[in-house]
Amino acid sequence: MTSPFDRGALASAERQLLRDGRFANARVERVRIAGTDWIFKDFASRAFFVRHTVGRFMLGREVRALRRLEGLPGIPSQAFRVDALSMAARFVPGRALADTPNGPFSTDFLLALEALLRQVHARGLVHLDTRGGGNLLIGPDGAPGIIDFQAALSTRWMPRSLRRWLEDMDLSGVYKKWQRWQPDTLGAARLESLDRLNRWRRWWFLRGYFGLSKKRKPQ
Repeated sequence: MTSPFDRGALASAERQLLRDGRFANARVERVRIAGTDWIFKDFASRAFFVRHTVGRFMLGREVRALRRLEGLPGIPSQAFRVDALSMAARFVPGRALADTPNGPFSTDFLLALEALLRQVHARGLVHLDTRGGGNLLIGPDGAPGIIDFQAALSTRWMPRSLRRWLEDMDLSGVYKKWQRWQPDTLGAARLESLDRLNRWRRWWFLRGYFGLSKKRKPQ
């Protein structure tokens, strides 16, 4: 498959920095090339050891995850490696739930977000970074989106109990917001799941990549 663009095309592209990241995270930009908006993740500016170990590994994992999710609405599509140290995927427009703390969001939106995350799980992946809300979007049309699958993990090899626990951890990110915005429609089963996962939360180590929070710029 021919790549939509290479690194050289960035010289004439419109570019917007979204996240500069930290030492073990990619620099993330929105770039427009030939009228199409892309998310561009790049480790080229990181230390030699990071870009040739962690960087290559994380880029490869995210591209594989997004290719597995191809066709799901609200998920970045057409993911590809630009080169050894970078990747790109189609930009998903929307506002992060973390940037709209006062909401409120309708129950219909929350149901659609839950359903989208369950579709991700049905394809054998967990996202593992939904709790903060920075990776959960509301699109211009009011539909949900999920971005940033760099920490995603395949569950196809896992025993059912572990897979279910990680999927519940993902869903707790949705239920946390549901409890804040539409508590009357959360329901007993979702509330019980959220309470159970909150008790486990103190042991959870994946808060951002490698335990580091991510710095984001407003989109």
